[in-house]
Amino acid sequence: MYIHLGGEKVIRYSELIAIFDIAIDEHSKITKHFLSRIEENRQLERVSEEEPKSLVVTDHKVYYSPISAATLKKRAQFVFQ
Repeated sequence: MYIHLGGEKVIRYSELIAIFDIAIDEHSKITKHFLSRIEENRQLERVSEEEPKSLVVTDHKVYYSPISAATLKKRAQFVFQ
């Protein structure tokens, strides 16, 4: 099964590790460090030009998605059922 992250990006459910609200990167030093390392390794992708609302972590990449974390989590739960 697949989950639509916004724009033209779709990922396999089996690749999904975590979905976070974008506000998490504003407060945590660990998250900021994680994201800077991911950016250095060119593993951070912006799904669309829209303002990101969530951070989606997969096996191979991290995505900024314009879709809220709550909506993406609902989609993931729907796939899991």
